[in-house]
Order: sequence, then structure tokens, then C-alpha cells
Amino acid sequence: MIQTVAVIGGSGFVGRVTIEKLAQAGKRIVVLCRNSDRAKFLKPMGRVGQITIIAGNALDDSALEAVLSPADAVLNMVGILAESGAQKFGALQAELPQRIGRLAARHGHHAFVHLSAIGADVGSASRYAQTKAAGEAGLKAAFPKAVILRPSVIFGPRDSFFNRFAAMAQVAPALPLPGGGHMQMQPVYVEDVASAILAGLGI
Repeated sequence: MIQTVAVIGGSGFVGRVTIEKLAQAGKRIVVLCRNSDRAKFLKPMGRVGQITIIAGNALDDSALEAVLSPADAVLNMVGILAESGAQKFGALQAELPQRIGRLAARHGHHAFVHLSAIGADVGSASRYAQTKAAGEAGLKAAFPKAVILRPSVIFGPRDSFFNRFAAMAQVAPALPLPGGGHMQMQPVYVEDVASAILAGLGI
């Protein structure tokens, strides 16, 4: 029975919905994020003491230990769409999942869910897709029973994709059509992604 879930990178759009569902399921949640002040909005989603926010760098093993040691399951949501400063595809998307997997295996965690992305492929021309695939492979080597989810563009309240286009549509006379209007997408609702994450954790 899973009692405590460690969430790596849970202060974003999908993390907000997922952590709320975990709290409603009665689980204790320990969240690692870069800025604990920005993640304070998560705490009222649970009972007093149910959600713990720990500030730290996911690339620091001591920070990972702080969230993984009290948990019996882990959810990794770390990912970036573009590199900037110290935020690099290789470190965060290719190497980090395996490091978390090794620590989770050492602590005897019962479940591990990793949020990857549709199109993850080492043969892709996209560095983003290459590193997502490398991260999946490294995680599977370290924690073979990990559940890997590959959602496409996720939509819902506060998303940064569809809501941005909606805001543009209110002021722009026209909107660009990617791929000449022929590009196909498989958008997925954030509540469905969060439900899939809980199912992957066995909750």
C-alpha cells in the first residue's frame, strides 16, 4: 500500500492537478521544486501536514534523497521545452530519470511513474525527443517496473499552449496555422493525464 509519494518537479500545470488528486486519495506528498515559495499554493490542497514542499535542485543527490527517503513511490515530472542557463536537455531529461530510478530502487519504492512525451525517439532530429528517449531507457535500466507516460500537448485551465493562443485570438486579426493547417495533434486533458498517473502508481 502506497502511503507517501515523492514528486519531483510538481509545481507546474500538470503537477498542480496531480498533487490535488493524490491529496484527495489520502496520500502524503513530498514535493521537490526549485522555488518553495512559488509552490506554496500546493499546501492548501491537502490537510495540514499532508503536503510537504522541499526547495532544492533535482540534479543534487542530497535534495533527491530528502524527498525520496520518506516515500514509497515516486513521480518524476521534470522536463523543459527549451534550454536556458543551467537548464539543459541532457542533464534534466536524459540523465536525471536514471539517477532518480537508482535512488528509488535503493529505497525499495513500490512504484515509479515518469512523465515523458509523445515522439520520444533516440533517432529523432529533435534534441528534445532524443533526450526524452534516453531518459526512458536509463530509467528502465535502473527501475525496470517504472511506468512511462507519453502525453502529447496537455490542455486545461492554466495551460501555456491553448490559453496562449486563445489570448492571441482576442487581439490578433488572424492566427498562424502550423504546418499550413495540416499538422495533426493529439491533445489530452490534464485531468486525464493526472488520472493516468495515479493509475500508474497503483492508487
